[in-house]
Amino acid sequence: MDVAAGEASAARTAVLLTGGGSVCPPREAHPAEPKDGGTNPTSRGEVGSCQVATKPLSDADEHRGREAEVSLLDESKFDVNLQLWSLRIPREHCTSVGRLLHGYMLDRARIKPIVEDPTSEKNRLVILSEKIQNSDLSEIPSHVLDPLKGLCNIEAVPYSLTLGYSYWGADHILKQILPHGMEVPTSFETVGHVAHLNLTEDQLPYKDVIAKVIYDKNQPIIQTVVNKIGTITNEFRVPTFEVLAGKSDMVTEVKQYGVTFKLDYSLVYWNSRLEHEHIRLVSLFQRGETICDMFAGIGPFSIPAARKGCHVYANDLNPDSVHYLRINANINKVEDRVFAYNMDARAFMHHVMTVPDSDGMQKTGEAVSNEDHYHKLATDEKEEMLNAGKDNQDSVNGSSVKKKTAVKRQLDKASEVFQGNRNTNKRIRGFHLTVFRPWEHVDHVIMNLPASALDFLGVFKGLIQREHWRGSLPWIHCYCFIRSTETKESILSKAESLLSTKIADPIFHRVRDVAPNKAMFCLSFKLPTETCCRDVNNVGAE
Repeated sequence: MDVAAGEASAARTAVLLTGGGSVCPPREAHPAEPKDGGTNPTSRGEVGSCQVATKPLSDADEHRGREAEVSLLDESKFDVNLQLWSLRIPREHCTSVGRLLHGYMLDRARIKPIVEDPTSEKNRLVILSEKIQNSDLSEIPSHVLDPLKGLCNIEAVPYSLTLGYSYWGADHILKQILPHGMEVPTSFETVGHVAHLNLTEDQLPYKDVIAKVIYDKNQPIIQTVVNKIGTITNEFRVPTFEVLAGKSDMVTEVKQYGVTFKLDYSLVYWNSRLEHEHIRLVSLFQRGETICDMFAGIGPFSIPAARKGCHVYANDLNPDSVHYLRINANINKVEDRVFAYNMDARAFMHHVMTVPDSDGMQKTGEAVSNEDHYHKLATDEKEEMLNAGKDNQDSVNGSSVKKKTAVKRQLDKASEVFQGNRNTNKRIRGFHLTVFRPWEHVDHVIMNLPASALDFLGVFKGLIQREHWRGSLPWIHCYCFIRSTETKESILSKAESLLSTKIADPIFHRVRDVAPNKAMFCLSFKLPTETCCRDVNNVGAE
């Protein structure tokens, strides 16, 4: 049976639970004994049997996507036996013979056409193409064969090669397992060692075998395969996952543009598809600039900005995100330039933009600690950083990752060791002293919460005290979704309504398409003076 026939016969099947879960090792190829006067009985146009143990599915079962328990598969059923011819040649002529037989040797991915001869270390076997079907090599034209015979003694030898489960790619395997017409889910998001599937409803009955194949074909890079369960309903934008294959450890590391990010994928939000957008936006920042990241997550914008030499005030509502943000600042050696907060985004902006009074008191009434206390905070932070990673381990029951928040922090500790003296915003690292005053100047504000960031634009109304501000007003980078029923003009109108003023020279950057009728954009603009500036006598929170 050829491969096409094997695929057709296996298309409407479920795999019988007959095999183990490990990768099948490659089958060793070897010369075969000639039969019937030197002609191999197997037609040279066939590539052997390739089928899976099957259980018929009715049309009704197929269309309903019935729940089939498909957790293991018989890997031996994917073996394909190739009965080929090879040429035995002296090993010193391998290079010359390879050039002469170009186009007539076996051309299969990951299969070497010239191999050792098991009968003699002085010889080599040149495996010929499947189109060479006879021992007289009549399929090779004389202008190729004659120079070959003149170069060295050659001997046609039958050669048997078995391509096993370990040889075939995930696409080939899954096409034979899944019902006809079902999409083969071979593409997935990779987050460190975790492969994140988004299986459709009709693929769910085959989730175990799909995960096993993807795991087998991508290890050791992929060590865990998960599928998202249901829709995202929590305020932290973190899905619920089911572990389908591999280990149940969701703590992993991702490297992007020279930055290392550590995260627990079951507790924090991460999207690897936004790597180029992270690079693009950070490329707009200049060394020494001050950045406010209102929805910072674990730091995909904040950490590279800090590595570039920016001073970053980074906030996230999810305490686990802030935990890993601080770890990542430490890993990438920018902890002295990243000020991490765990607050509501509006409260965060009011907090960092509030001007202390002459007595070192915030106008919100928050007391200021003395320098001895800052030294203690710096010491406490160092100890916590050294112990980072020892906690926040997630417990797993069965194959479903339970989101038991491993890092719990109170809102009154929102800025803790990163806050410093609010009068001068001093930050102490040993004997190093740095002064920042965000209420005097911020260069960029990042609002990466596309589902609702526009609704937070109102926080800028009256946010800045005119007499304390220095330099130009900040750039706002507000991410949003634009659906097919919406336009850039309608999004701009909403933004202007929330700011209560017109936006001059807005810039829309298309980030990516997230659905057929939905795209992610970044709206960038200079904050209008009419919106943000206020007199000191009109202090008030929104």
